[in-house]
Amino acid sequence: MKERIQRQLDMIKSREHRKLRRDLTEAERAEVLSKINDRSLSYMERATVRLEMFLDMEKPVLLEDTRIQGMRTIIDFPDIYAEGEMEEIKKTHWVHERGKVTNLAWDYYTVLKEGLEGRRARLENGKKADPEYVAMTNRTIDAVEKFADKYADEMDRQGKSDDAATLRRIIRHGADTLEEAFQLFRIVHFAHWASWCYHNTVGRFDQWAYPFYKNDIERGILTEETALDLIEDFFLSFNRDSDLYWSLAWGDNGQSMMLGGVKRDGSSAVNELTYMSMEASRELRMIDPKINLRVDKNTPLDLYEKGTELTKIGVGFPQYANDDIVIPGLVKVGYDIEDAREYSVAACWEFIVPNIAMDIPNIGAMPLADIANNIIRTQLNDINSTEEFMEIYAKAVREKALEITASHKNLFIEPSPMQSLLQVGALEAGRDFSEGSKYNNYGLHGTGYSCAVDQIAAIDSLIFKQGKITKERLLEGLKDDFETDKELRYILRNEADKVGRDDSANEIGNQVLDIFAKSLEGIKNERGGIYRAGTGSAMYYVWHGETLSATADGRDKGASLPANFSPSLFITNAGPFSALKGFAPASLVNAVNGGPMTFELHESVFNSDDSIEKVATLVRSYIQEGGHQLQINSVNNEKMRKAQENPEEYKDLIVRVWGWSGHFVEMDKCYQDQIIQRHEFGV
Repeated sequence: MKERIQRQLDMIKSREHRKLRRDLTEAERAEVLSKINDRSLSYMERATVRLEMFLDMEKPVLLEDTRIQGMRTIIDFPDIYAEGEMEEIKKTHWVHERGKVTNLAWDYYTVLKEGLEGRRARLENGKKADPEYVAMTNRTIDAVEKFADKYADEMDRQGKSDDAATLRRIIRHGADTLEEAFQLFRIVHFAHWASWCYHNTVGRFDQWAYPFYKNDIERGILTEETALDLIEDFFLSFNRDSDLYWSLAWGDNGQSMMLGGVKRDGSSAVNELTYMSMEASRELRMIDPKINLRVDKNTPLDLYEKGTELTKIGVGFPQYANDDIVIPGLVKVGYDIEDAREYSVAACWEFIVPNIAMDIPNIGAMPLADIANNIIRTQLNDINSTEEFMEIYAKAVREKALEITASHKNLFIEPSPMQSLLQVGALEAGRDFSEGSKYNNYGLHGTGYSCAVDQIAAIDSLIFKQGKITKERLLEGLKDDFETDKELRYILRNEADKVGRDDSANEIGNQVLDIFAKSLEGIKNERGGIYRAGTGSAMYYVWHGETLSATADGRDKGASLPANFSPSLFITNAGPFSALKGFAPASLVNAVNGGPMTFELHESVFNSDDSIEKVATLVRSYIQEGGHQLQINSVNNEKMRKAQENPEEYKDLIVRVWGWSGHFVEMDKCYQDQIIQRHEFGV
């Protein structure tokens, strides 16, 4: 690592750069609110005015040790809705999260290559179906160019006239070198966040950056060594403002990138940047950008080993995605094969297609565990076999699917000229991207998967097969949270079949996932898109757990559910290969919204000389078994408990939460405790 990179890294870790930030003055805030809360303006114009004022009030700051300039100085900026206005909107509309355009991957290479004037030309040549959209997009381009010019003026003031001229050129006419592409990306990414779009991803980084890199290598502008230095510089730029982006915790901001995989023609997309990106991330040990790696049955072991080197240092990534499952799965639900091959990842794990998809991959969640619990409590006495239970379960999941999807009516999404100018087709059509694109699909998480499966497996193994407990005893124990029958809780936790350990439970898991996927078949959203089933949980593993009574797998009332697609928190006598095999059911190809098998390895696993190869082989085995997505934590529960007691001593401790990595000591205690409870495997 070069000295200037180390100095920059030290600055970010010490939070020194935060001293350059400021709050808006009362006068500034009043001025902003008077203009962006003006009810006489359309939402599109208000969004445009907000971005114009935000960028105009920003102060350019040139940092000494970076070649990629751009740092946010304003801590907070108001939203466009007047008091009570969003509440009125919600009375007649479905508002997803904050009602913003989020979780998308834009047309990185084209935008960076042609610059904003190239985008303006596409707009002028478009259909111009909406004059207001054309006007607001032109104003958005003007605002971003003006913002870049402010930075260029500051460069001139500091005697960096060449850099100033370059910035003025690339913002308008596009980048020619990798360094220029990174600088232009930084300005556009900054403006993207300033427009109140959030969870802005980095897309397939090693694909869109590669043409710039290759040309620089061929022209002698870069060597592999200087390219790595530049990539580290670029990666650090994501961490200057990340704590200001809307999230549950520092790290939950969606700045995720995808590496590897295949190209549109199906050939391998792995290149030099695939490896260099992971090396840069390994050296920096920072939360952002979060690395995702596409692999398949032909991926060589050395790429898994490169990923495992990252896992070893405890940043919680890379997260792996299996092309052999994901691409066919996307095609099954209607994506063209060439588009499916371009898939990337949203903020956490959801599979998205860059440039052309206005998908909402996290619009809601199916409470798989709650449905199983309800059937057990209300109908178990009348059920005499697991087959009967599964029939009832399938009907209940379908009913819940219809209920959930029926609520997604009259969708409200705030117009976003900034997002639109970055996508394919919106400019030419003269229509805001928030109104839809080629794909307009919604995704539902499937929460409490292993809890649902293990409940069914418990009655299958302990009641219907072994007769070890009776229905009456189970129902009585559930009534008082096992308070008067603690032995029952022990039996359910330790002697009942568990998914990830027992073949019968694994088959039940395959059925549960298939039932969930089939429950969404034939359901169209109001934009003509379909619903995708997924195995993720997001924050629902806490939310759904808090309201869920004691369950037949031995889980206590109110306890968190296992995160994502992962084993029970109290699974025993299960090795890592057994667990991975159990979480690679054939029905995964139908659950293509995503949601990783989440797996904890004790950090001592990495103490041996051959640990990298062993863990890499473990990961590869999951892919070859047919697993769809995998994230691994290198953890130490004792260290996390100490961090809870003495947070000041563990500021740099990073863990994987659900789809993101964060600083352990900055998380709410409920998330800390759930991570500590997860089962640690050895190899």
